[in-house]
Amino acid sequence: MPVIDTHAHILPKQWPDLASQFADRRFPTIEHSDGRHRMFKDGKFFREISPNAWDPMLRMQEYAQFGVDIQVLSTVPVMFCYWAEASRAQILHRYLNEHMAEVCRAHPANYLGLATVPLQAPDVALAELEYCANALGLHGVQIGSHIGSWNLDARELREFFAACEALDMAVLVHPWDMMGAESMPKYWLPWLVGMPAEQSRAACSLIFGGVLRQFPGLRIALAHGGGAFPYSIGRIEHGFRMRPDLVASDCSDDPREAMQRFWFDSCVHDARALRYLLDTVGDSRVVLGTDYPFPLGEQAPGALVRSNVLDSARQTAIFYSNTLAWLGKRAALGLRQP
Repeated sequence: MPVIDTHAHILPKQWPDLASQFADRRFPTIEHSDGRHRMFKDGKFFREISPNAWDPMLRMQEYAQFGVDIQVLSTVPVMFCYWAEASRAQILHRYLNEHMAEVCRAHPANYLGLATVPLQAPDVALAELEYCANALGLHGVQIGSHIGSWNLDARELREFFAACEALDMAVLVHPWDMMGAESMPKYWLPWLVGMPAEQSRAACSLIFGGVLRQFPGLRIALAHGGGAFPYSIGRIEHGFRMRPDLVASDCSDDPREAMQRFWFDSCVHDARALRYLLDTVGDSRVVLGTDYPFPLGEQAPGALVRSNVLDSARQTAIFYSNTLAWLGKRAALGLRQP
């Protein structure tokens, strides 16, 4: 079976300069000069990227070296722009989605695509989700760990989750806009500390807010191994049992049982952490994820799974079949094996 990487980011080489168009420097921009490719946000340098962030052929050459055949593509979370006025953000989301679909159409044996939608305006997001599912043929949608002041249990988001369920669109939750970032500007702490916390925030909101119970057909994967969530499930469960008046005020589902509804990628950077994740959620709930092509990602895709000396059946589950279970019929019908 082919090996599928569920967590791989892509950008177009260029995208609309909304910062100039709307005189709002918060929108991300890209500058190509002197052989360098630099992203800016808030008028400040944000990140330098390489051609493998947008060149599909280069990407294929790179990940093939590690025995990866297919990438599930998603945008870079800084592009969510959930803070923006929806009609402006929608210009960027539509551009990213059509670029994503173009890459997938050009290389159907190598790429599957996840949409992005402006969730700060659920009605606009719904229309874009339907367009991506029905017109573009994308396979799911990536969302942030929170949407402005809304956690993922917000009533405003319920119709969106209902549409994901009805349209058979898988959901990838990715951390972004990390909590506490302003109070910890040094040492890359928003990415090292805030990012794992964001995923626990998202998972707990989906469980304790009753989202998973309300939408039993919803298929959600948590990037970066679910962040801190799997590793603090004992504390979360203990709090649920000791203070149900606070924790279970909206939904009485046991969090340890409910966590079996999620899929978790393998991007945990530690062999023991991966073994714990497999022991905790089971072989059928872990998928390969690398965060390609960024430095916080797994630099040798699949190496952590292979280093655990898993038998061939378990490797096949993580590298292939679990991903198809998460993506559902939409991917299974369209996937061409290399």
